[in-house]
Amino acid sequence: MPNSKLAKLLTNKLPSGHSTLFNPYRDRCDEDEPCNGPEAKLARLAAHFACDPKFILGGEAAGYQGCRHSGIAFTSERVLREGRIPRILKMNHRLTSRALPYSEPSATIVWEALCKLGIEERTILWNAIQMHPHEEGKPQSNRKPTSDEIEKGKPALRMLLDAFRSAKVVAVGRTAERSLKSMGVHADYVRHPAYGGKKEFTKELERLVSG
Repeated sequence: MPNSKLAKLLTNKLPSGHSTLFNPYRDRCDEDEPCNGPEAKLARLAAHFACDPKFILGGEAAGYQGCRHSGIAFTSERVLREGRIPRILKMNHRLTSRALPYSEPSATIVWEALCKLGIEERTILWNAIQMHPHEEGKPQSNRKPTSDEIEKGKPALRMLLDAFRSAKVVAVGRTAERSLKSMGVHADYVRHPAYGGKKEFTKELERLVSG
C-alpha cells in the first residue's frame, strides 16, 4: 500500500511560493500535463515509500529534467515511462507537454545501478532539499542550492530518516554529505553521477552494497 501519510507529512515540511525554488508537491509547472499536478507527484512519492528500505540515497536537490516533473528524486519522465520504478506502473501517458519526454542523465545512471545491483526494490531516494532550485525566470535551469535552502530541507530529511531508522544512508555528492553531517547523521559517501561521475558512482555504490 502507498505510504500516503508519510509522503504528506514530509512534503508539508517543504516551503512553497518561492520564485526560484519550485515545490513539486504544491506548485504547478506550466509544462506539466493536467494529469501531472502536485497530487499526482505526491501519489507517486507515496508509492515509492511503500517498502522496507535497506538503503536511502540522498542527493542534492531536484532537477528540472527529473524530480520537478516526477516527484521522486533521481527519477525522470523517461524512466517512469520505461516502467523501471518499483511499485509504480509503467506509464503510457505523458507527464509533460514537451516534444520528447524529459530524460535526466543522473536519473538514468542511478536506476541502472540500482537494478544492476538488485537493490531497486529496497532503496528510496530523496534530496537534501526536495525542491527544484532554478534561476529567476528560468524554470528550465538548475542551480546549486544555497545554504539557506539546504536548511529548509532538513526538517523533511530528518523526518524521512526517523521513519526508516534501519536503512543505510548513502550521501550522493558532497552537498548531501555536508547536510547529513551537520545533522549528526553518519552517511557513506559516493560520488554524484553528474559531470562524468557515472563510473565512480557505480563502483562506489557497488562497494557499499557488497560490503
